[in-house]
Amino acid sequence: MQYRFFGRLGWSVSEIGYGMWGLAGWSGSDDAETAAALERAVMLGCNFFDTAWAYGNGRSERMLASLVGNHPGSTLYVATKVPPKNLQWPSRREYTLDDCFPPGHIREYAEKSLENLGLSRIDLLQFHVWEDSWARDEGWQRALDDLKRQGIIRGAGVSVNRWEPENVVDTLRTGQIDAVQVIFNIFDQSPQDVLFPLCRKLNVAVIARVPFDEGTLTGTLTKESRWPQGDWRNSYFVPENLTQSVDRAEALRPLIPPGMTMPELALRFILAEPAVSTIIPGMRKVRHVESNLAASDGRTLDQGLIVQLKAHRWDRTPTEWSQ
Repeated sequence: MQYRFFGRLGWSVSEIGYGMWGLAGWSGSDDAETAAALERAVMLGCNFFDTAWAYGNGRSERMLASLVGNHPGSTLYVATKVPPKNLQWPSRREYTLDDCFPPGHIREYAEKSLENLGLSRIDLLQFHVWEDSWARDEGWQRALDDLKRQGIIRGAGVSVNRWEPENVVDTLRTGQIDAVQVIFNIFDQSPQDVLFPLCRKLNVAVIARVPFDEGTLTGTLTKESRWPQGDWRNSYFVPENLTQSVDRAEALRPLIPPGMTMPELALRFILAEPAVSTIIPGMRKVRHVESNLAASDGRTLDQGLIVQLKAHRWDRTPTEWSQ
């Protein structure tokens, strides 16, 4: 496992972290299997874990608490998220800060997450949605200052809405935010335009999420893919999205080097971006942990291949199904 600095917080974090959304909203989760996968990740050097109160109303946080409790001598960085008060994902332009993150709500959920995690403090507390129009509102800034001063959190972050990587730039310029979490993958390259240069300038850590485009870049989806009732992917992979996604994934196959899989290619493309501190793929099986973490071996993609992959950029705008 290779490690990178986590912005101005100075942590040394694993290039491949662990995204824990898969415990809620996705079918096929098995607690024992997930616990084994988490343990394997720690054994292989993963030390950054991203969860949220909204992932099972604290269930994912409690599972992470068990993992941390099993490794008292290890440094495992814990990142979680405050849900918006109105429980709407993503946020909308007309929402106010009081609709989503009034100061009392921020503290309430920081304390709830702290209890679920069984920790004395949270390494990184993130806003689970965001609007850059809230940047200068002193309410959220005072709330974070208080939580940091009281030792409840070490750092603060923002999880940017899907396909809106610039909807946080004024917020970052306040100096209050230590990390930004954003979708970045072979298709979604737009964070490199404005967000990543600003993060480098301000020494803000970048957490790259959705490295496989919700499964498209695993190369396993087909136009006939369907999921059990209640699985979040049914609402995301509507026909118009599934068809285009599968076509674009198939167009990548000729570029996959011999001996490499599409998921490995996807991870190595992200690791080629120096602004990224860590990637957080969702992993529920030991074999996924082993294959994903193996991509962090210090080897880089050929520059010519990176140029070819950049041609597969897919600029998208939020729609009613892209929550």
